[in-house]
Amino acid sequence: MTSSSNSLPFSDTVGAWVPHGHFTVSPTGSGALDGLNFAAKDLFDVAGYCTGAGNPAWLDTHAPAAGHSALVARLLAAGATLHGKTLTDELAYSIHGANIHYGTPLNTRAPDRVTGGSSSGSAAAAAARLVDFALGTDTGGSTRVPSSYCGLWGLRTTHGRLSATGVVPLSPRFDTMTWMAADAHVFERVGSVLLNDEAGRTWRGAVLLTDALAQADAVFAPLAHKVAQALERDAGLRVERAPASSHHLDTWRQTYITASAHDAWQTHRDWIASARPVFDRAIQGRWDAASRVTQGDAAQAYAMQAVLRDEVRGLLGADRIGILPSASSIAIARDADPASVDAIRASTFRITAIAGLAGLPQVNIPYIGSDGMPAGISLLGPAGSDLALIRLACAAGRSTAALGTSAQAAV
Repeated sequence: MTSSSNSLPFSDTVGAWVPHGHFTVSPTGSGALDGLNFAAKDLFDVAGYCTGAGNPAWLDTHAPAAGHSALVARLLAAGATLHGKTLTDELAYSIHGANIHYGTPLNTRAPDRVTGGSSSGSAAAAAARLVDFALGTDTGGSTRVPSSYCGLWGLRTTHGRLSATGVVPLSPRFDTMTWMAADAHVFERVGSVLLNDEAGRTWRGAVLLTDALAQADAVFAPLAHKVAQALERDAGLRVERAPASSHHLDTWRQTYITASAHDAWQTHRDWIASARPVFDRAIQGRWDAASRVTQGDAAQAYAMQAVLRDEVRGLLGADRIGILPSASSIAIARDADPASVDAIRASTFRITAIAGLAGLPQVNIPYIGSDGMPAGISLLGPAGSDLALIRLACAAGRSTAALGTSAQAAV
């Protein structure tokens, strides 16, 4: 059963929902998610409602969805209740978390700072516990970054692991379907539903990725070492220190920016030309740059992606994990100047591009750093290890007192 009203069944105290996203969809079945409620980033189709993709022009030029997106349908069938659509940065082309049309959601863990984006509304709703979990997407860091900023369990799935059917794309070459939760047990329950056909995996080692750690502020290092110690002590893994790549991580960043921009422009150029949408100035600048990426530039970037992908996949093999920061900084101040935002964005992309270019899963473990602010440490796994990686991350989180974990949260 579907209901629609001007208000959600709870108060939206954090500005997480888009104006056209105030509705509830009841479960279509019963299962592992009975009793849980969730929200969906406004890229996911919900039958009978328009998907807005963060921009009013998209909303105005697209009809209501004929059916649910694949993930929404699976979650409803497993017993979860959907509570509407949450805010996203425009066409998901940002990791900042502000939207000139719909506002900037509140980061309840750090009210003077942004949530991060582009899954900004989902992060805000989950952090405030207005829903049990929230769907997001991650192309260049759009779930990993807000999870780190807001103290949430979140991830990037193996590229192609979960269906993108019924989801507005940004860059299909890199887009992944994701979710966030404030509670580790809930986070893992969702994973058990969406990744329920994955085989078990034995872990044999871990690598503390020194080049990624060097890109992050000092608050992340002790947290990363805490995770490494827990993996050695509790999981019996031998932890080494090594760089993710023989190439400087700015090469990874530049490769990702070029490859994803070309892919995004091929995806959306016709709509941009016909609808002439108004974008935030920074996002407009990215579309302008994307339009100038030549086929030759793209071919070089795709070739370099293959080299870098093979390098990090070779480092991990089938049974090792990487340990790295989820972002380069704590959440950015809401009034930060554009130059500072751009500098942090660049250093963060040097980190997030590792999983992005390699198509690998990455799970954020939420902590509070020595400065009292949320700061996430991630586990990076081999392709297809998503559920095993989630379980290892949750175990490490319980062992190290991560946010949203307790002895009672253990499966």
